[in-house]
Amino acid sequence: MQSFLAAVVQMNSDDNPQANLQQAKSYIQQAADLGVQWLVLPEMFACMAARLSEQLALAEAFGRGRIQDFLAQQAAQHNLWLVGGTVPIQSERADLVYASCLLYNPQGECVARYDKIHLFDVHIEASQETYNESCVFCRGEQAVCSNTPAGQCALAVCYDVRFPEMFRKLMVMGAQLIAVPAAFTAATGKAHWDVLLRARAIENQVYLLAANQVGEHPGRRHTYGHSMIVSPWGEVLSSIDDHAGLACAKIDLPAQTQLRQRFPCLQHRFFNTDKVKQK
Repeated sequence: MQSFLAAVVQMNSDDNPQANLQQAKSYIQQAADLGVQWLVLPEMFACMAARLSEQLALAEAFGRGRIQDFLAQQAAQHNLWLVGGTVPIQSERADLVYASCLLYNPQGECVARYDKIHLFDVHIEASQETYNESCVFCRGEQAVCSNTPAGQCALAVCYDVRFPEMFRKLMVMGAQLIAVPAAFTAATGKAHWDVLLRARAIENQVYLLAANQVGEHPGRRHTYGHSMIVSPWGEVLSSIDDHAGLACAKIDLPAQTQLRQRFPCLQHRFFNTDKVKQK
């Protein structure tokens, strides 16, 4: 797969998992009809309840459960690579779950799992919103980059995009495209979403596939939308504004390779932990 059509899905998920899965199913069908071979769903696509603790009630053992079965079936039915946003996966503790981003191949097999590392524990002054993800989610510990026929694919989630050292690590691991499911808030999204995504793409010369939630959700939570696919040059190839839908764009891996050869900034790094000696 030297070049292929990819898509990000923008959803307005609520606290009804069945309705949300139906919404996702509809967009996956639309994408498949367009010839999409790589699809990314947003963070918490199956449920955006008023209380984050509702994720505990939905928690599944890794490898089985309603949400994971849905993702596996959809990937296999439509013969595409599917990044399953985030799924609440049981942890060793009954009171905490992992926010797991799962990658499925066209045979419906889960070939990669990334547990969200950076948890959103913040107070947003502009909107007077407070989030404490660590009260519900276990922190992941491992960066994930998977070798696929569509290139080296890495996984990140929402708040991770504020941490450039993580994306640099993914690039060093070989990432050519990075999927970023998100539920980025409206207040922070307006200020930072576009610039953060484009910066992470530019500085690592990677494709960035960012699928966000949009609109108002239970509990009067508002997400920003503006899902987008960004090129390794930082160009927004396709995007959606403030409504649910799809954004599609061609991923051209040979063009990415040529860019990295013509503009070899990744080879010019000086502050590389493998090279810089500590005094």
